Amino acid sequence: MTKHIFVTGGVVSSLGKGLTSASIGMLLENRGLSVRLQKLDPYINVDPGTMSPYQHGEVYVLDDGSETDLDLGHYERFTNSPLTRDSNYTTGQIYLAVINKERRGEFLGQTVQVIPHITNEIKHVLSKLAADDVDVVITEIGGTVGDIESQPFLEAIRQYSLDAGKENCVYIHLTLIPYLKAAGELKTKPTQHSVGQLRQIGIQPDLLICRTERSMSHDERAKIALFCNVPIEAVIEEKDKDFSIYEVPMSLVENQLDELIVRKLGLQAGPLDLTDWKNLLDRLHHPRHQIDIAVVGKYAEHRDAYKSIYEALDHAGIEHRAEIRVKRVHSEAIEEEGAEQILADMDGVLVPGGFGERGIEGKIEAIRFARERGIPFLGICLGMQCAVVEFARNVGQLADANSAEFSKDTPHPVICLLDEQRTITDMGGTMRLGAQPTTLVAGSKARTCYGRDDISERHRHRYEFNNEYRQAFNEGGMQIVGTSPDGSLVEIIEIPDHPWFVAVQFHPEFKSQPTRPHPLFAGFVGAAVARHQECGPRTEKAESV
Repeated sequence: MTKHIFVTGGVVSSLGKGLTSASIGMLLENRGLSVRLQKLDPYINVDPGTMSPYQHGEVYVLDDGSETDLDLGHYERFTNSPLTRDSNYTTGQIYLAVINKERRGEFLGQTVQVIPHITNEIKHVLSKLAADDVDVVITEIGGTVGDIESQPFLEAIRQYSLDAGKENCVYIHLTLIPYLKAAGELKTKPTQHSVGQLRQIGIQPDLLICRTERSMSHDERAKIALFCNVPIEAVIEEKDKDFSIYEVPMSLVENQLDELIVRKLGLQAGPLDLTDWKNLLDRLHHPRHQIDIAVVGKYAEHRDAYKSIYEALDHAGIEHRAEIRVKRVHSEAIEEEGAEQILADMDGVLVPGGFGERGIEGKIEAIRFARERGIPFLGICLGMQCAVVEFARNVGQLADANSAEFSKDTPHPVICLLDEQRTITDMGGTMRLGAQPTTLVAGSKARTCYGRDDISERHRHRYEFNNEYRQAFNEGGMQIVGTSPDGSLVEIIEIPDHPWFVAVQFHPEFKSQPTRPHPLFAGFVGAAVARHQECGPRTEKAESV
């Protein structure tokens, strides 16, 4: 029977439940177990697709086109667990499913209530990932214990152990042990209160993972164990990691978390093999190069908005034994100060995806600077569209060229709306989403990076390269080197006589892992390393703008 691990959070939000869940999944996989991961989010939006990056961070897209929480990116980076739309549910989806059933008359005249109808629907989605070939399902409950919106999810996972058997479920509570500098001590009372709230609704945590900036003493762990009703060995310290998130699994191993879970659930697991992970950490700790990459976007001040971009850069850095020093550049700063002032010392420039007109001219100016100075450039989604606009204006001599998204009256709409989008009015879940095939041109940088002719990458966009301008671009020096298999959609453009100028319509960052960096990011960082070696070392650290 499939076993279940439920991960909850207490005291404060943003403790890293997603990262911890992913780390647990990685450890269990490396003991030979089959794992699936899932996140339940308490917000009423149906999905994060229409939410602001300032509030929610990036929208992570799966192969099946699901727009999901960014924690699913951690799941894919740390594990080999296949993710689908059943891996992320929101309150909005749960209530919508129940309301649709009520409208169809499936409740036979019953009064529809949170208990049992909403909680039954939650238990139904909890069971979707269980299968004969799955050993463990790890379900992360979003939000913080005590939040009103999280209560139906907590009640559902309480009930679930009654249905599946308590011996088949483990409850892990991630909590904060704050350090008060004035008192010079760690405080356990917030954790006691958080666990107390869980116990009031009928959930007794089996394991406590304690986030802390200072190591806990034996006495502090014993105190937590006593007041939270768990064995002292079930109090797991997860000290803050200043160097890399990829160190988190190792600290959990030091506390024998994987062994505790295996014993509690009676799993038939093999010995833990972390050879590849230890090699990854060795490469991280002992880089041979330091390079500066500018990420030029409109959400530069909000790190989670480009979470997968930064992780993919780190993965490529691991591949090349290079420490990536990211300079987060607000594109509006380039409009105000100029590209020379901000980008002159960069080894590479990356322009990520996004929506909306704000900061577009700064992105275009950054791309022009990279193109004219021979700085390695990687454009992603909107970054590719901006590269097309820049080339049209400054090389193709198409004055006022623009994207139809930003200028409906432009005389040269080199970027236009996808035909399939012209009749769509709803905003949520209606873009070109998910895995789509691409055919590469022989001899191109992209083809060299991938090492094959046909690829599949994840998309999230409404606008595309305008095919009316294909010939002009090819003749002008910007080559179309990747298209949809039928040739109708442009997916990748390059400038062959540039050291590295590649831009793509899709999102390669969603398929990068620390042990398997994405080919395009690896190629981009490799070009940046080559430029750095050619231009000589710089010791100053890049600062965000």
